[in-house]
Amino acid sequence: DFEAYRQKLADLVYRSGNVMRPMFDRAKQNRKRVVFAEGESSRVLRAVQSAVDEQMIHPILIGRRSVLERRIGQLGLRLKIDEEFEVCDPEHDERYRDYWELYHSITKRSGVSINEARTTVRTNNTVIAALMVHRGEADAMLCGVQSKFDDHFPHITKIIGKRDDIDTIASMGMLVLPQGTYFISDPYVNPGPSAEDIAAITLLSARAIRHFGIEPKAALLSHSNFGSSDAPTAVKMRNALPIIQAKDPGLEVEGEMHADAALREELRAPLMRETNLHGSANLLIMPSMDAANITFNSLRALSGGVSVGPMLLGLKHPAHILQETVSTRGVLNMIAVTAVEAQTVREQHLPL
Repeated sequence: DFEAYRQKLADLVYRSGNVMRPMFDRAKQNRKRVVFAEGESSRVLRAVQSAVDEQMIHPILIGRRSVLERRIGQLGLRLKIDEEFEVCDPEHDERYRDYWELYHSITKRSGVSINEARTTVRTNNTVIAALMVHRGEADAMLCGVQSKFDDHFPHITKIIGKRDDIDTIASMGMLVLPQGTYFISDPYVNPGPSAEDIAAITLLSARAIRHFGIEPKAALLSHSNFGSSDAPTAVKMRNALPIIQAKDPGLEVEGEMHADAALREELRAPLMRETNLHGSANLLIMPSMDAANITFNSLRALSGGVSVGPMLLGLKHPAHILQETVSTRGVLNMIAVTAVEAQTVREQHLPL
């Protein structure tokens, strides 16, 4: 059974196979158009080759056609331009005028002149990718492998925007560790979230986790254990709890608490006999972006586990910003996540 053999190999190679395989399988069921801002990147090209082999998506690569042709050959890939993927060449694309006019209409009240709009659309691939999603020419986008998060995030939020029914955009990272799969929010977007923001971040994260077929168990983390401190950071985590419970009564969520109490029920039980959290938490909600970012990247570096993300939550359409250090495997995992999210958004109008 060659297909079973391939799946076994994938599980061994990616280590995240048990978690990601359902996402890969779902992506294949209805292939979506995913545009890659850094189409010339070798990591992106290798990941796209794997995604094409798996028949997961219809790729769109933003890049110079001549460079793409040369790089595909240098990497020994089998990708066929205009057959297995679409090209958007920023130097030669008949939609250029439509793109810069749309971009200017979106940004003209933000001090962007016509000349600036023309230059930006010619030189900024993230802007082009976001405009393609905005125009419905792509279902989702991935960017970020060649520059830092903040170089991309303002363009995405300005062009794609947040959902009408929410006030907060958030991010979430996933770690597949030997002990299990854990999600950490919010490592990239909200520096000092309020209690209301913490509640929104938790609800967005829980919804996204359910797309993996995993039931979220959320812990609101703090230096305080169930009221042991009245410091402002502890109080806001405490105040977020009833907001979350009122909006999602079925969610297992508890806090505020220490991280070890969140992960080990035997440590939590003596502190709070009756809680709404059973077993180990798998969604760790941090009181600040600093705490979330430090925790996510420290665990990723020290554990040798597989990271997926960060994932942006709350946008109108799927758009994710990869880390500059992301591996080819990491890009491929995010392709699967993005493709499944695109299915949900376009078909059910229920974005992550």
